[in-house]
Amino acid sequence: MKELMKSFEKYTKTECGACGRFLELQKTEVTYLGSVFTLELPACPSCGTVFVPEELATGKMLEVEKILEDK
Repeated sequence: MKELMKSFEKYTKTECGACGRFLELQKTEVTYLGSVFTLELPACPSCGTVFVPEELATGKMLEVEKILEDK
């Protein structure tokens, strides 16, 4: 998971679609299937818009979903 989070650094060169500021990695609380996780995700320091990278949404979150469903 740490390697995946490290890969999110590439998004700090991405501009926020809402206000044009560059994204920064920020600790973000994510609620998913009734569980709460704290992740460092690319987010806008100005307006707070959080970007969920595709590799998280289709990779790790899918794994988490399967684990939680099995409980």
